[in-house]
Amino acid sequence: MKTILYTLFFNAFFLMSHFLVAQNDSLVSPSSFGVEGLKVNGYLETYYVYDFNEPENHVRPSFFYSFNRHNEVALNLGFIQAEYQKDRVRGKFALMAGTYANANLAAEEGVLKNVFEANVGAKLSSTKNLWVDAGIFASHIGFESAIGQNCWNMTRGILADNSPYYESGAKISYTSDNGKWVAVGLLLNGWQRIQRVDGNQTPAFGHQITYMPTSKITLNSSSFIGNDFPEDEKKMRYFHNFYAIMQLTDKFGIIAGFDVGTQQKEKGSSDYNTWYTPNLIARFGLSEKVNVAARIEYYSDENGVIIATGTPNGFQTMGYSLNLDYMITNNLWWRIEARTLNSQDEIFIKNNEATKTNTFLGTSLSVRF
Repeated sequence: MKTILYTLFFNAFFLMSHFLVAQNDSLVSPSSFGVEGLKVNGYLETYYVYDFNEPENHVRPSFFYSFNRHNEVALNLGFIQAEYQKDRVRGKFALMAGTYANANLAAEEGVLKNVFEANVGAKLSSTKNLWVDAGIFASHIGFESAIGQNCWNMTRGILADNSPYYESGAKISYTSDNGKWVAVGLLLNGWQRIQRVDGNQTPAFGHQITYMPTSKITLNSSSFIGNDFPEDEKKMRYFHNFYAIMQLTDKFGIIAGFDVGTQQKEKGSSDYNTWYTPNLIARFGLSEKVNVAARIEYYSDENGVIIATGTPNGFQTMGYSLNLDYMITNNLWWRIEARTLNSQDEIFIKNNEATKTNTFLGTSLSVRF
């Protein structure tokens, strides 16, 4: 079985790198249904992943929230979104389905599990780009999102899967007249929460500052300050995310990111547990339609604040991945990725025995419309 899989994936890599036949590159225009300011669009991403640790229940390790099913064709994310913006009013509403939603929103109640975004905003100034928005948003943290075509790799890094993909609350945002600076202040319901934890009365806060000195460079600083526990267990969490996206040439770009967080060990304690994760991605364009990208990442959470293992050294894991992307059209992408993780402790399971490694091969097909 493994020999067959290796052969199939090798052949797919070879075919994708040579299959450069011209295609129709036109994007599907979002529909407005005749309403001025309204756009309706969508996204679908299907995938197949073969995890060589072969989990019997088809569920990959619990810290993966996207592409987390083994040896089955699955829908990672599909959503339909309506966007409205006219004059000084804007809003978004999107409903989703897929294994990402099942895994990442498992703590949310009822139909909230299927809400991708739902927010409304008002422009506060007639002359400046100053807005206030409230509702459910995509997270202000990190350079990766749930939407695969927004990311350089097929799968998300450990840092993205284990920091907020979404958030709820209110925010005020300002974009400078020249578009180079964006500043955002946020009042949030918690660390990736639509609804507060029962018994939690502590407001959470965040910030984001983005600087784009040129069209090829983006520098970003984001933070979270809050408590994600009931008041009788209150433990303050402080988290900062920094990344730089640099398109160094027309064909070559890099992303460098570093997250660090710290959380009180106990309520009222002056002692803290800290976790951190550096991440580096390089992408090279072989042609207008074909890209290759490589990622190296390290995640250290020795005390199990975010990823609990129950092992002596906690979660201290190095990861490597390589992917090849073929843009069949501008909105239809085929991707292949190989990824391996190596941990200091035996935190993975293979054949009912603990092991330090996890390796998989995967492929996805995604479309925007």
